[in-house]
Amino acid sequence: QGPLMETGGGAVQAGGSLRLSCTASGSFTAMAWFRQAPGKEREGVAAIDRTLTTTYSDSVKGRFTISADSAGAGDTLYLQMSSLKPEDTAMYYCAADRWEHTATLTASQYPFWGRGTQVTVSS
Repeated sequence: QGPLMETGGGAVQAGGSLRLSCTASGSFTAMAWFRQAPGKEREGVAAIDRTLTTTYSDSVKGRFTISADSAGAGDTLYLQMSSLKPEDTAMYYCAADRWEHTATLTASQYPFWGRGTQVTVSS
């Protein structure tokens, strides 16, 4: 098992909410959430760095909120998702970096990845 583990996925109706969590073993300089729907490329959703500066994709801005805290043995990353739409259906992945101090939505920045948690939004 790697240093990142996501929880909190599930099935919800359109307009509903879900909160994803990512438990990390250790500390990271930047963390992010990505998603991938069947037949589509992996897409950056939201990112946060240790100054708590956040970045969002246009598709989720105003609906999703990324946050993070540090306690004990590692960081925990959250994604609060509201006003969910069927097009938000995807596998959601947590990603982390230990070197760059700016968190981007570029997948190649992140060497550490969780296994993903499925989010399904029905209409």
